[in-house]
Amino acid sequence: MSALDGRTAAFVFPGQGSQKAGMGRAWSDRFEAARRTFEEADDVLGFSLSRLCWEGPEGELNLTINTQPALLVASTAIHRSLAAFPGAESLRPVAVAGHSLGEYSALVAAGALSFADALRLVRLRGQLMQEAVPVGIGGMAALIGMDAEAAAALAAEVAQGEVCAVANLNGFVQIVIAGHKGAIDRAVALAKERGAKKATVLAVSAPFHSPLMAPAREGMTGPLQETPFHDPSVPVVTNVDAAPVTTGAAARDALIRQIDSPVRWVEVIQHLEKPAGVDTFLEVGPGTVLTGLDRRIAAGTMNASLSDPDQLQKLLEGGAAKEEG
Repeated sequence: MSALDGRTAAFVFPGQGSQKAGMGRAWSDRFEAARRTFEEADDVLGFSLSRLCWEGPEGELNLTINTQPALLVASTAIHRSLAAFPGAESLRPVAVAGHSLGEYSALVAAGALSFADALRLVRLRGQLMQEAVPVGIGGMAALIGMDAEAAAALAAEVAQGEVCAVANLNGFVQIVIAGHKGAIDRAVALAKERGAKKATVLAVSAPFHSPLMAPAREGMTGPLQETPFHDPSVPVVTNVDAAPVTTGAAARDALIRQIDSPVRWVEVIQHLEKPAGVDTFLEVGPGTVLTGLDRRIAAGTMNASLSDPDQLQKLLEGGAAKEEG
């Protein structure tokens, strides 16, 4: 028996954080489905994304125009490999969700969007998001120990005619703000006085999920509308509404609106835990960021990352069964 037998699982797909060379390599070395996924990505994009993912350089890998397709291909490679993984062949989620960019991976996994189309879209998305705000003009900061209401009040206080807004609601007291660099710097300087335990400027190249991304949303609207979408095989809980979509048209609309809107991750996980009845969250992609977030949001659920095949093997054998919050 598997440690996952009898559990109700959701797949969650990452879309944030800096990436390290080697992402997805362990899966590609062991599973043909993963290897073919990287090969397909190279063919679609016209350059060796696989080499960039596996060998770096990490500075180039972490340019958003590269990071976005890299996360998509690594997550899809892992997801496609599950059907051939001993003991995981029958693992089926009741719903899927993705953090920011990860929503594209979730839609590919649910059959709502083809992998090739998703690759082309996220490559363009990365380009447009970077072009929306020149490097050095915008920024983001993480506020720890401050709830969403207090973070929104701080953002409004420091704006002073510039843009500063809540961008990611990653936890009950873990909020990310984004906007003009000057406003972000003022927020970080004032945050502790307003109740935050810690405030840190993030090493990102643009103020994602803020009103400053409006040009990127405008640029993505046409390509998204021209791309075929299908009804997903399982509900996809979206970032922008923290609610499930069950049609291709609704999935497309959510992707358009998410670009310059906050990522409502706390509510996404809450919806999956309560109405959907999920008791197991599996992070399908490189890293463990969502595993840590989800454990804190949905206390008592099982949370595990599948970033490495050995981690999945351990989980199936019961060794990770206490990844609970």
